[in-house]
Amino acid sequence: MTIVIEQPQFDVVAERKVAGDPAELVLDGGFAVPDANAFGRTFRNYEEESERKETVEEFYRTNHINQTYDFVRRMREGYGRLDKTEMSIWECIELLNEFVDDSDPDLDMPQIEHLLQTAEAIRKDYPDEDWLHLTGLIHDLGKVLLHPTFGELPQWAVVGDTFPVGCAFDECNVHFKYLKENPDHHNPAFNTKFGVYSEGCGLDNVLMSWGHDDYMCLVAKENKSTLPSAGLFIIRYHSFYPLHKHGAYMDLMNEEDKENLKWLHVFNKYDLYSKSSVRIDVEKVKPYYMSLIQKYFPDKLRW
Repeated sequence: MTIVIEQPQFDVVAERKVAGDPAELVLDGGFAVPDANAFGRTFRNYEEESERKETVEEFYRTNHINQTYDFVRRMREGYGRLDKTEMSIWECIELLNEFVDDSDPDLDMPQIEHLLQTAEAIRKDYPDEDWLHLTGLIHDLGKVLLHPTFGELPQWAVVGDTFPVGCAFDECNVHFKYLKENPDHHNPAFNTKFGVYSEGCGLDNVLMSWGHDDYMCLVAKENKSTLPSAGLFIIRYHSFYPLHKHGAYMDLMNEEDKENLKWLHVFNKYDLYSKSSVRIDVEKVKPYYMSLIQKYFPDKLRW
């Protein structure tokens, strides 16, 4: 089944100030952007001294040294078999609730809080795009790779900003200095602008650093999800900040990627700025999201 979605309207200003409060931004349909994260600090600030700075930097040091082209190929081959377990989307959400993301400088709450905050903020501003609401809910479900059932992978192999492997690392990557210690950085097969790829080859043909984004996209595709291509694009690339924040690696994109990137820009604001200590009533919103899961996914999925 093909689902046709209208492109977001970018000829209007997507962010605006709230009258009477010059410090507060409002996203597309009225969602108020907090001016600080759950710790009272600016969002995605990796240099500012905070309770999580040391943990986050050590995470990226290990991540950047170990995420090589060969490592990613091994992970995709192994986990692409989807032979770990069978469970529903909601069962996966409940399983994920045990974990806190060590790469995130903005939040230290269980993952279900972030998923519902993201989905509900999108739902408020884009009430007619139910596929986008569901994408908000499930975009981080690949973090179940942290669970013993899935091999209990270390956090550096599951979370954090993602980047292409098999070509030169762009300097806009957070904590780029540690990528200089990655073996691929010194490999002439991988350290040129396009490396093993070609200009305009399309991101589907590019290996990304391994983690929850790529894994959840594999799960959705292999289980025949009917989410539109923009939803799958968001899932696979929502942590690809070098692209959607800095505009790096765009020469690898094809025309479909460029169209889907518009929706990723919409999504990212909610993924980032909806992180707060405000709690969502799970039981109140669960029936709505269960109906979306039934619409776009089978009852049980292979993971």
